[in-house]
Amino acid sequence: MTHILAIDQGTTSSRAILFDAAMQVVAVAQQEFRQIYPASGWVEHDPEEIWDTTLSTCRAAMEQAGVTAKDIAGIGITNQRETTVIWDRATGKPLHNAIVWQDRRTADLCARLRADGHAAMITARTGLLVDPYFSATKVAWILDRAGEARGLDLAFGTIDSFLIWRLTGGKVHTTDATNASRTMLYDIHKGRWCPDIADLLGIPLSLLPKVRDCAADFGVTDPTLLGGAIPILGVAGDQQAATIGQACFAPGMMKSTYGTGCFALLNTGDQAVVSGNRLLTTIAYQLDGQRTYALEGSIFVAGAVVQWLRDGLGIIGSAAASGDLAQRADPGQTVTIVPAFTGLGAPYWNPDCRGAVFGLTRNSGPAEFARAALDSVAFQTRDLVEAMRADWAGAGDTVLRVDGGMAASDWTMQRLADMLGAPVDRPRMVETTALGAAWLAGMRAGVYPDMEGFAAGWAAERRFAPGSDDAAREADYARWKRAVAAAQMV
Repeated sequence: MTHILAIDQGTTSSRAILFDAAMQVVAVAQQEFRQIYPASGWVEHDPEEIWDTTLSTCRAAMEQAGVTAKDIAGIGITNQRETTVIWDRATGKPLHNAIVWQDRRTADLCARLRADGHAAMITARTGLLVDPYFSATKVAWILDRAGEARGLDLAFGTIDSFLIWRLTGGKVHTTDATNASRTMLYDIHKGRWCPDIADLLGIPLSLLPKVRDCAADFGVTDPTLLGGAIPILGVAGDQQAATIGQACFAPGMMKSTYGTGCFALLNTGDQAVVSGNRLLTTIAYQLDGQRTYALEGSIFVAGAVVQWLRDGLGIIGSAAASGDLAQRADPGQTVTIVPAFTGLGAPYWNPDCRGAVFGLTRNSGPAEFARAALDSVAFQTRDLVEAMRADWAGAGDTVLRVDGGMAASDWTMQRLADMLGAPVDRPRMVETTALGAAWLAGMRAGVYPDMEGFAAGWAAERRFAPGSDDAAREADYARWKRAVAAAQMV
């Protein structure tokens, strides 16, 4: 058995990536599924569509590579985090559509928790801010509307748990420590579910899955699904899987993933650093029962600002064109875009802020908008890095490892390095999230090297060194800070 199958179940699509014994990609299959918007601010997925697309892409990747179940040493799963499913254990049928991490329907419940003085306790136990982003209030919302279903034998899970349940034919109800740490129900210090928070929200502990290491035995697949019984050996939430795939194993190492949004994680080792700057404290990974922590910052709009240029303004034909257009911007103009389309994420956490554009002149055009849009990603990343450095001395002058769609743009990555005043490394292996899940499973199966060996094999495709004009860097960042302050006053 020389192959590892990675399931990368994301927000808009399910993917299956087959890796060989050298951790090289040999097959990829991808399938999109519906985004369901029942009301303003509500986002749902049909769990059956998630399951169907996951199973079909696994089969397609295996067929594409000419691989059968007997060739696969293990399965690794990485998934969109916080998205919530509750199902009937007897039938496996979901009670409700999955409530997606982006969903804001529980904002009022979160406001009540804060008003009633529970926020400090919840943050102290879970490392998270009280916000609809996380799973706990989503679970409470579904249960409050379940009616007679409360008498059923129910199970809650994030997407990894739901897939494990289905893949094992309903035999295993489990999750890993990274996904558990995103539920707002898990005590990240004691490594167990928190009964006080569960009681506060009326969530029975019997609903919750068992929590395991990221590399562990998560059961075996029902042989009828993939042509044989394949062990599931690795699980991590998508941002933690990318952290692993980038080999950020030493305290002080940092990765940032640039997709629709941006998620930056800083490894803080065995210290669960308490943020004074509204960052999240989370579990980066857990191996052999040992938890490694991270500070996490979330930017809501990164790649989405480029999509806005393309689909909203129509000034570029493709996302890839944004960097070339930005290079043609008039250097004498200082157009600044604050892309708060859905509020501002870390370190501001202002859901009511909306986007704004500053510094327009009669000569401002598509090139200036493109530059301002890409600049906004660099500025927001610096916000996160500054907050991390303020929270933890170990952050220092770290090298930033990048991945995600925007990382392909040389201009954007150079601008990022210039704004941070620190090197930016783009990896040779672009499938970092899937690679992280695959390595967990492959390491557990004995097919892939240990952590040290894996880290030694990580290689940069290119390093972007920062420019030396400190005065220009600081002037640009000060302009950004003024723009953010002004946008929040509107």
